[in-house]
Amino acid sequence: MDAQGRGRADNMDPADQWVLNPDTGEYELRLPSSAPQSPVPRPRGGASARAGQKSARSASGARKTSPDAGVPDTDVPDTDTPDTDTVPGPRRRRGAPAEPSPGRRRGKSKKGKKGKAKKVLLWTGGSLAFVLVAVTASGYLYLKHLEGNVTTTDIGSAGKKSFSKDEAFNILIIGTDKRTGKGNEGYGDAGSIGHADTNILLHVAKDRSNATALSIPRDLVDDIPDCPTKQPDGSTKVIPGTLQHRFNESLGQEGRDPGCTMRTVEAITGITPDHFMMVDFNAVKTLTTAVGGVDVCVAKDIDDSKSHLKLSKGTHPIEGEQALAFLRTRHSFGNEGDLDRIKAQQQFLGSLARKMTSSDTLTDAGKLLDLAEAATKALTVDKGIGKVSTLKDVALELKKVPPKNITFLTVPVKDNPADGVVKKTVILEPSQAPAVFEAIRNDVSFTEVKKKEKAKKDAAAARLKGSRSTASDIRVDIYNGGAQGGSAQETLSWLQVQQGVTKSSQLGNAKEELAKTTLEYSPDQADQARKLADIMGLPGSALKPGESETNAQGLPAMILTLGKDFKGAGVPLTAPTKAPEVEKSTADKAQCAS
Repeated sequence: MDAQGRGRADNMDPADQWVLNPDTGEYELRLPSSAPQSPVPRPRGGASARAGQKSARSASGARKTSPDAGVPDTDVPDTDTPDTDTVPGPRRRRGAPAEPSPGRRRGKSKKGKKGKAKKVLLWTGGSLAFVLVAVTASGYLYLKHLEGNVTTTDIGSAGKKSFSKDEAFNILIIGTDKRTGKGNEGYGDAGSIGHADTNILLHVAKDRSNATALSIPRDLVDDIPDCPTKQPDGSTKVIPGTLQHRFNESLGQEGRDPGCTMRTVEAITGITPDHFMMVDFNAVKTLTTAVGGVDVCVAKDIDDSKSHLKLSKGTHPIEGEQALAFLRTRHSFGNEGDLDRIKAQQQFLGSLARKMTSSDTLTDAGKLLDLAEAATKALTVDKGIGKVSTLKDVALELKKVPPKNITFLTVPVKDNPADGVVKKTVILEPSQAPAVFEAIRNDVSFTEVKKKEKAKKDAAAARLKGSRSTASDIRVDIYNGGAQGGSAQETLSWLQVQQGVTKSSQLGNAKEELAKTTLEYSPDQADQARKLADIMGLPGSALKPGESETNAQGLPAMILTLGKDFKGAGVPLTAPTKAPEVEKSTADKAQCAS
């Protein structure tokens, strides 16, 4: 059977098995149950190249895929134990979804029109705007081949077990200074164990209207927390934290893994990374070569004897060793410090993002395949996103963000006074950094976003408009969904004793942890919800109209779940509506490093 016949069933052209779903914008594999596939390790370049030159087929035959299952419930540590003197007995929560009945989903299936063109499968991405893949009917097997290229690390409870396409997400991108690989021993410390040299916390908004890439300086001095790490034998070893150390030592030092770096980011910023992606020096060289070079601009001639970078003033395409030298150079930019090098790295990433989504890349099948191989071999990720299909999902969610709304900025810092005359490290700038972290935690964009985002915020604010009940009429059950231990009991006491909310109960831990505090209520409890929001300083986005639950007395009660953002009884949770003014750049505009 030739390449064009692989996977053919009932005289179906294999090209017809890939159809565009107009609802998702993705190509999807449509195989009849009788369609066998021959194992093909990699599609032939010729067939793939021809695929990119022909027109796409009609999308009328696209099937709608069922949504991914939700994240399974996980055990939540006991942060609140109900007080037997104040906690009612078992209660029944209303509104629980019924179990779906077995059987086939009902719905009509439309048959797509046959055509002559091969299909360009789909494009995906990852750490540095990551994979673009072109395949024919052997696509599934090739994706499994790519999956074998990716290295995964078990970080235990430091990240999420799976990726959600329906929520905001945070990915910590780590570039290590490990010198393994041909030619890399010449860059700095040849014996480096691999510290967190370049660090970017990528936050993608829930509605995909914007994203923020927050660079964290390697020389930022702060506390590194205790870190449980998985050992090769399956056991867990807790690596003791250290006070006032460089951020880059959160990886590699004393055997710390990427989960330790994630925990350090959360300790410093209050932002919880969900996943990580890590690359080393080799990744920079192979990725830039695979994509055919990345355009960078320098404002002056550069001849750096330490990084070996030589560029004349102006714009140049760079790849391989030259690209690595550009990212490593710091003595040729600004005041020759790490902060100015970060700016150059951000400009490089913006240029790379533009190159990856250009028509030259998307229509070059050979380049796509080379890039897929290089990118998957370059990546180390957590098990939650270790499958290529999941990395594809991550990339497609990133693709939804307009480049003009992808903001690059750096954690606001100042010179560390403990350094004395020679400044080597930095510390957080207390007048600016907290506001930046707060904006990211609350999904606030650093760029102007579409009108739909404003409409969404207006709808949340509208929930606070209307009549209020009295405090004594409020019925509410309180759960701890990720707040500090004892928060539910503390809130109960504060509400009852100081605020007159006497019809309240605390019922221990919620079934799952939440990033943000929520208040669920039925329509006839809206006046109670607004009053409780006033008392606790809850934003409109925290109010969730829906259903209440029945308390021990058989009466309807609202459900207050204290999330990780809860700061203590009586401390308002009103979220910022506008990001602070900081120095920044966006992915859609080219800039020159100076």
